[in-house]
Amino acid sequence: MEKQQEGGLVVGPIPDKQDIDLETGSTDINSQAPQSSTDPDVVDWDGPDDPKNPMNWPPRKKNTIVALISLITFITPLASSVFAPAINQVMAEFNSTDEQLASFIVSVYLLGFCFGPLVLAPLSEMYGRLWIYHICNVLFIVFNVACALSPNLAGLIVFRLLAGLFGCCPLTLGAGSIADIIPQERRGAAMAFWAMGPILGPIVGPIAGGYLTQAKDWRWTFWVVAMLAGVITIIGVVFMRETYAYTILEKKTKKLRAETGNEKLRSAADTGVTAQELFSTSIIRPTKMLLFSPIILLLSLYMAIIYGYLYLLFTAMPTLYATQYGFSTGSVGLTYIGSGIGSILGLALSGGLSDRLMKRLTAKNGGEPKPEYRLPTMVIASFFVPLGLFVYGWTAEKNLHWILPIVGMGFLSFGMMCAFMGISVYIVDAYTRYAASAMSATTVLRSLVGALLPLVGGRMYNSLGYGWGSSLLAFIAVAMIPVPVIFLMYGEKIRQKTFFNVNIY
Repeated sequence: MEKQQEGGLVVGPIPDKQDIDLETGSTDINSQAPQSSTDPDVVDWDGPDDPKNPMNWPPRKKNTIVALISLITFITPLASSVFAPAINQVMAEFNSTDEQLASFIVSVYLLGFCFGPLVLAPLSEMYGRLWIYHICNVLFIVFNVACALSPNLAGLIVFRLLAGLFGCCPLTLGAGSIADIIPQERRGAAMAFWAMGPILGPIVGPIAGGYLTQAKDWRWTFWVVAMLAGVITIIGVVFMRETYAYTILEKKTKKLRAETGNEKLRSAADTGVTAQELFSTSIIRPTKMLLFSPIILLLSLYMAIIYGYLYLLFTAMPTLYATQYGFSTGSVGLTYIGSGIGSILGLALSGGLSDRLMKRLTAKNGGEPKPEYRLPTMVIASFFVPLGLFVYGWTAEKNLHWILPIVGMGFLSFGMMCAFMGISVYIVDAYTRYAASAMSATTVLRSLVGALLPLVGGRMYNSLGYGWGSSLLAFIAVAMIPVPVIFLMYGEKIRQKTFFNVNIY
């Protein structure tokens, strides 16, 4: 049945439970919220111009919320890498020479990013976004303070993990919050502003962390993160408001029940999904898609490998530049600039070129778009990943000019960003109905590999050297180049095969 828009929510029949994608992050709440315009017991907005509807809020209020969410989304990814240049100082303070442990202390933060969304997404469905933001922000601050006060490496690892677990909140809920308040046709700029946090945060982190560690000590990297998050949290408590339509209408329903005594009243957004179903769906559906859909599995694996390479080199660069090139702790942080430039160029190219290619190829196809039209940029960019690894490894092996490994990191980051954008848009276009579940699957695998792969970096480079060690990684990346090519050529046929249609209910 065709649906109509009224007051920012969808008027129409209540969808089946399996039709609702419960993971947040890329879903448009308003496009999923069911309503009835005829049942007197259904509580809805007070007309299309209801000021309590987040879609009708004043621009200043919307912009404030977008800015606050974007700021905390910048801080939490920054915390993943701000500590990296200080790792040698940490290991010296605690009298440890275990290179695997050193890498794990940096990357364990990503394990929180791996598992956190599976818990936070359904919680936000039950209790709304606002309190999840506030609680996670406070706990993020608490565990960063705990990191700063850590008496040993074991405590530091545990506190880093917990900081990552709660720090993933704005990454998990941010896009959904923006979708709550910004109409789709005007959402691009807000989403781009928000997306700069996950891109620039991990790059700015080591630059700031290097000089901060040199000027003070490694503990101050955590103190500064905690203070920045604290300021944003206080401002958020004052100015942020609940944006989630389900939660707002549910509160309105409870208030009317108390005032009228009518227990039959129910929210127009009530889908009948229980808390148990929310949790089970948020975990089972992405898992099934990851295990049984070849598109999700191979693209997630491809993205996870590249993402793992980036963090492997993030943990290896402080040792390379401190021991081989004689950089100070502060100067080591500057070596991450190449990665930042590559990421920004990759974002700019993949975003603009992808849209132009989609329009051109759609026009040639009689106006019918296909998700595979998003993949040409990814195919081109896939060659930059092994190129970057070869440049990084062999210029470091031969002790050539210090800027050359940084250039290699730039190539790798460029390829990674193009791959990330290509995979994300392709999955959203191919799995529109379950896009958030599919993206949740890729996020879990990407974060897991990003946390674990750096553990082999130290021993690999000690055994093979920078040249052949990086070449080994590059050969694996070369072997993965056919993945986007296969889906570019045969993706449509694969999606149409009954064998590959996963039963995700």
